Parts: sequence; C-alpha cells; structure tokens
Amino acid sequence: MGIEEKGSTNLTTDLSRRKFLNTAALVGLAGAGLSTGLAACKKSEAPVAAGDKTAAAGAVDYNKYEVRPGQLDDYYVMSSGGHSAEIRIYGLPSGRILKRVPVFNMDALVGWGITNESKKIIGTKPDGSLNYHTGDTHHVHGSYTDGTYDGKNFWVNDKIHSRLARIRGDYMECDKIIDLPNVSGFHGIFPDKRDPVDEKINHTTRIFCGMEFHTPLPNDGRDMNDPKKYGILFTCVDAASMEVKWQIKVDGNCDLVATSYDGKLACTNQYNTEGGVTYQEMMAAERDACLFFNIARIEEAVKAGKTFTIGDSKVPVVDGTRDANKDPKTALTLYVPVPKNPHGVNITPDGKYYACAGKLSPTATVIEHALVLKWFNGELAAPRDTVVAEPEIGLGPLHTGFDGRGNAYTTLFLDSQIVKWNIDKAIAKYKGDKTVQPVLDRIDVHYQPGHGFTTMGETREADGKFFVSDNKFSKDRLLPVGPLHPETAQLIDITGDKMILVADHSVYSEPHDSILVRRDLIKTKQICSLDDSPYAVRDAKDCRVERKGKNVTVYLTSIAPAFGLTEFTVKRGDEVTIILTNLDKVEDLTHGFAIPKYDINFIVNPQETKSVTFKADKPGVYWFYCTNFCHALHLEMRSRMIVEK
Repeated sequence: MGIEEKGSTNLTTDLSRRKFLNTAALVGLAGAGLSTGLAACKKSEAPVAAGDKTAAAGAVDYNKYEVRPGQLDDYYVMSSGGHSAEIRIYGLPSGRILKRVPVFNMDALVGWGITNESKKIIGTKPDGSLNYHTGDTHHVHGSYTDGTYDGKNFWVNDKIHSRLARIRGDYMECDKIIDLPNVSGFHGIFPDKRDPVDEKINHTTRIFCGMEFHTPLPNDGRDMNDPKKYGILFTCVDAASMEVKWQIKVDGNCDLVATSYDGKLACTNQYNTEGGVTYQEMMAAERDACLFFNIARIEEAVKAGKTFTIGDSKVPVVDGTRDANKDPKTALTLYVPVPKNPHGVNITPDGKYYACAGKLSPTATVIEHALVLKWFNGELAAPRDTVVAEPEIGLGPLHTGFDGRGNAYTTLFLDSQIVKWNIDKAIAKYKGDKTVQPVLDRIDVHYQPGHGFTTMGETREADGKFFVSDNKFSKDRLLPVGPLHPETAQLIDITGDKMILVADHSVYSEPHDSILVRRDLIKTKQICSLDDSPYAVRDAKDCRVERKGKNVTVYLTSIAPAFGLTEFTVKRGDEVTIILTNLDKVEDLTHGFAIPKYDINFIVNPQETKSVTFKADKPGVYWFYCTNFCHALHLEMRSRMIVEK
C-alpha cells in the first residue's frame, strides 16, 4: 500500500493489494455495523513487499543486524506465552530464545509445579494438587524508576483465572502469584511509572489491572440473567506486597491499560460499552471509550471510607460508573468517547499524549494528558474536548509503539501492515491544516499483526531503533511443522525515514505482547545463594535421613559428579520430603534430580535449594539421577532410593 492521499475517505477496498488472508473478514465486519470510513486509503505508491531483499532506499545490508558468535544482543525481549501460560525471553536483534519462564504452567525442565517451593507460589489444594493447571499470559510489563525500566521486577496476567504474577528480575523466576477477587477475564495490566501520591517516590508502587468480561457482582450464581447487576472492576495491586489495594466499579469492558509518567492517571481502552452478550451487540455503538482514572481522588475516597465490598471479598470498592461521576470536579473517572471497539492504548514517551487504536475504525484517537487533567478540574465542557487528533491510518489498527522522535507505529491487522504516522502532524490536521499528511510510511508484514512494540518504547528513553511485529499468521514464512504453525516476530529497522524489514524470527504459539528492554538495564545473578532457603544443606557431611513416624525427610546435596548420599531407605506408605542443595559454585553448573515412577523431575542451580514431597507407595529400588548434563561422569551421577514393603 502506498502512502495515504490527503483527505482520503474512499470506501473502496483493493483486497488483492491488501493481501487479505480472508476477504470475508472485512465483509463480515462491515455487515455487522463497521464504521463508515473503514476503508483506509487510495493507491498512490506500490508497496514494499515484506519478503523483498530491497527497500525503497536501496539494497539492505543485512550484515549489520547480525549478532555473530561471541557477541551479545542489545535488547531483551520479555514476551508473554499466551495459552502456554509462561513468559519467554528472547535476544534482539538475533531473535535467539534465551529462557522460558514458567508462571501459571507446569514445567518439568525446572520442576515448576513439582517442587514444594513452586507449588506454594502457584497455589495448591489441601491434598497438594494445583488449583489450576492452565493459564493464559497476555501482557508483560516491568518496574520503573524515573520513567524507565529498572530491571527489578516484571508482572504478567493470567486472563483465564484472573491471576497476577510477579517475576524477579535478578533470577528471572516467578516469586508471587495472587488472585484478583470478583474479576473475570483479567486482560490489561500496567505498572505505574512513579508513585501517584508521594512526589518524592519516583518508582513503581502499584500495578493496575483491567477486567474484560462483565459478570454479576458477585458472580456466585445470583443475578445471572439480570444485566443491571453485571459490572466491571478495575483493580489496583501493591507492587511490593502483591496485595489488592482497591477496586473501582466501572461501565464497559476493559481491554489494555496505560499509565502516565507523572503518576496522576491510569487509563484503559474499552469496548462493549453497550453491555452486549453477542459480538453483534458488542459492535452496535459507533463509539466506545478510553476510560481515565484519577488515582489521587480514588485513593482519597478509599481512605475516607467511601467504599463498599462485593461478596466475600474485603477489598474496598469505589464507584467509578458514569452516573456516579458526572461532576468533573469530584469525578473519579472520565469516559472519553472514541471509535470503535478500540484495541490498545499507549502513552507517548514524553508523557503528553495517549494513542487509542480504533480496531473497527480506520483511525487512532490522540488524547492529550494535560487536557484530561483540565477536564478533572472542570475546565473543559465535554470529554471529547480532550481529543486533539484522530488520523485515518488504515484497516484494523490495534497497538501502537513510539520512536521518541514524535512518530507512532501502529499494527494494522486487516491491512497486514505497520503504519508510521507523526503525532504533531496528526494534531495539525485535526485543527484544520489540510497541507499536512500524518501518515509517513507503510510496510507489509506477513501476516495480520497483533501486537507491535518499539525498543524501549514504553519508557521515557524510547530509542527508535527497532519495531517488532508479532504476526498471527505465518503461512509460507517458515519451515512447515504441521497444522499448528509457528508464528513470526518480524524485525523492522525504524531508524530512517522508511521502515525496513530485516528479519523473520519464529516464535512459539501464541505470544500476545512484549517489551523490548535495553540489556544494560537488567542485572541478573549468575548463581543462587544458600541464604535464599532456610532449608539449605550447607555441607555434604550434613546429608542425612530423619524420621518422625511416617514422615521422612531426606537432606541431600549435589556436587558434580555425585549426590551426598549413595542411597537412602524408606518404607512403603511413608510421606517423603527430599531437600536438595546444589553445592557447586561454578556458574552454569546446574544439576537435575529425577526419580523414576514417582513423577519427580526438577533442577537445582548452583547454590540453590529445592524440595519435593511424595508418598512412597511403590516398593522397590529406584535410581534417582541427574537429568542435567553436568560432568564427564554425568551418567554415573545417581544413587538409590530403596522403598521397603
């Protein structure tokens, strides 16, 4: 697709040019009430095909994007794993996968969901089994200091079971998971970029969580057929304690979340302000909303006790519905009308503007931060007065990243493109300047991009080097591996006037969102500490077996190439707890531990301690062995567990 012509409102679509995978998608959406003006733009230039080896500026030097042997990537990609329920860490620009971090899933590689320590984090039933074996991670975001990542923590949501998880940045492992009360479909998440109350605090203290599926409140079997009793809750979690601080009841379904750099506002784009049940009902209105929260006022209301509770939850809830917030001077919330079923809201690196993508409108709505604050002060007549631009950018706009130079990059799901547009030019055109053209460039991607993100684009230090497009369809891009295709994360150079596609990276199904973090901001520990566990076995001579009735505890060490005990004996019916400490201090010298027929397999990193508990219900001899290659005598690193009748 060429660059958009000035003032284009042509409704004709060139399906071959747009390379739709399914032309019925456009027809179906239009027939269901898609906003007029849906068609993006007239043809004016031939597109740069995503698979071409050249770009408009000439031949591409792919060598400069190569990360050669012995070199390190410039960025970490912290990516959600979707319904795998994990987080993945990639290197950029290489696309090398560095680690898969289990969160809401079981993982035999590291023993997540198998060891006592991980079960305690995930949550277990009285019989020791997990509450859930599934999860759905969508959005990963990191902690901030002074408006940029500090590498201390990362958070991710579980959409299915409405859980929030925290990942430590030093070990890149999950250390806390909590449930959000009365929430169904926990989708959007974002940390605050500074404390919104205490001006002396300039780091993350809160996590804001959106609720997507409106349900009866409480959802305990009552009022299931009374839409008036349905509602949505927006939740605030304390970042340090991981406890829910407060919730606010709102109208409309929450999608993504963004926060301001001054700590004063959080916001969420909303669809289904109609309160519909079917997708046709959810698309009836021409405008939905971008909903803003006045954090200081909400916390003042909570402190003053202007709250209620829902069901069995003790979490204080305030009323953020439209009817309860008509006076701007006392309002807790502001609903800014935007077209149509928006998907994604992001704030510019300078903190001045929010870009809210239209999805079922070919537009992006630009809302000014200062004007939102003016509305809350009663200085504006109407919520739409906060809107300063609404450029037409293409079909199916979803997510927007920024380069720090005043430009925005938005994924176009239906057009299978990334569009580059300038915020100041969009504002000028909205004010009536017909000589400016906000859209600066377009590039095809393969195919149908969902999330897209720029390097450091969610921080004050957006550097404008790369854009990554996570595409939902990858047919013909990668080696076929059966009906379930890998997906593509396409790397785009955005340093020049024209975007240049420089790499196709394969990714496991099905990532949703990522952040691209400069490598110097993340400081990981290379070995663990014995002090991390109160149960650490600090010396091989301390290995032993202790019995208290039917409860047996085995204290065990591993030092390549041997375990601290050559064997231990238990009796059938014993409840056995094995505490294993890896006493090796060499970086990367990890040991595994597996017991056949007892479904036990986990690893211990250098100086790390983990434990498992199981019932010894099968008499016999069982060789427990190291599963992680560690030494020339790795195969010989095994000992016996003897279970007597």
